[in-house]
Amino acid sequence: MPGKPIKLTFDGAHGAKLAARLDLPEGPVKAYALFAHCFTCSKDLTASRKIAESLTMEGIGVLRFDFTGLGGSGGDFASTNFTSNLDDLERAADFLRDEYEAPKILIGHSLGGAAVLAVAGRIKEATAVATIGAPADVDHVTHNFSEHLATIKETGETEVSLGGRPFVIKRQFVDDLAKHDLAHSVGHMKKALLVMHAPLDETVGIENAGRIFDAAKHPKSFVSLDQADHLLRDPEDAGYAASVIAAWAKRYIPASKEEPVEIVEGVMVRETGLGKFQSMVMTGHHRMLADEPESVGGFDSGPSPYGFLSAALGSCTVMTVRMYADHKNIPLEAVRAEIRHDKVHADDCAECTKDHLPKSGKIDRFERKITFIGDLDAQTRARLLEIADKCPVHRTLEATSLIVTSEKPA
Repeated sequence: MPGKPIKLTFDGAHGAKLAARLDLPEGPVKAYALFAHCFTCSKDLTASRKIAESLTMEGIGVLRFDFTGLGGSGGDFASTNFTSNLDDLERAADFLRDEYEAPKILIGHSLGGAAVLAVAGRIKEATAVATIGAPADVDHVTHNFSEHLATIKETGETEVSLGGRPFVIKRQFVDDLAKHDLAHSVGHMKKALLVMHAPLDETVGIENAGRIFDAAKHPKSFVSLDQADHLLRDPEDAGYAASVIAAWAKRYIPASKEEPVEIVEGVMVRETGLGKFQSMVMTGHHRMLADEPESVGGFDSGPSPYGFLSAALGSCTVMTVRMYADHKNIPLEAVRAEIRHDKVHADDCAECTKDHLPKSGKIDRFERKITFIGDLDAQTRARLLEIADKCPVHRTLEATSLIVTSEKPA
């Protein structure tokens, strides 16, 4: 279903059923991306969700899945190792190739970043690889349980705590890490590379980014994530990383995949299926997200409905004033409108004197502050304020509107 995430499963490389989620854009899919999460994480981490969200806005479908024994996937984590993770990753690419289209973009976070670097050469259709906080050598993961290495060597396995959760690590997991030469894989993968890393990352040091970057051939890019932590827990950090990856990835999508975007008459709004409130707003060929703040259960991934309403008033105000100023040859250099919306009690509203406004209960109050920049006298500024009140959206909001609702068959 276009615009809706698809929950699915596919067979992992070693028999386990792997839980996955395919996020699709509204309209044609320009390309597919495959996302690999961090060690002991899941496909539902904030960073992976934000990345999927940004890529779908650019017309890119994103498959993210849980490795064997993690998240919603079956199998025993204790029996896995880095090699089996690579096999699962390749199987995910095979699934995309068979059911939809092979991935053009590979994205990996932490050890998932090392995994996509190691497997990139085996996914021939992929043209670009992006990593976030990836280690330059895969045995870096043993730093998470270094105090247990002697026990693992002696007894063959032990239970460790990772991210506050218990995991059984076996000797075969540790031994397998030594078999992989990540620098060699990076140097021979023949893909465009984007390395993203936080200088203050305390889990995987920034020096790892330098080693990966040095091992890679051009084209390659590096982007600093500044104050972010390893897991990109701050939604702003995750959103920034996602927007950079989305902008960068577009360059490596074949031009032949660019298809005309569906033109929507009027405005159409659909749920994206991500979170509780997020919706895709479509009008003409434009695509935008609407959402609610995190404080009420949203992702804060776009303006709220009242945010859009305020934006309509503000943009209409600016356009109306500009048209009048140009028509009258007024030397208006720039105009800016700031809108604030509140619900206030009618009894407390000194300005609420118009006949059509209720005399009790709550009413919607839009406070609009307009800035005029230019060499304008007081009389001209007063006239421009009067013109602002003539903006069509202003008139609509102040008048009584009619909304006619009916059901449209699916």
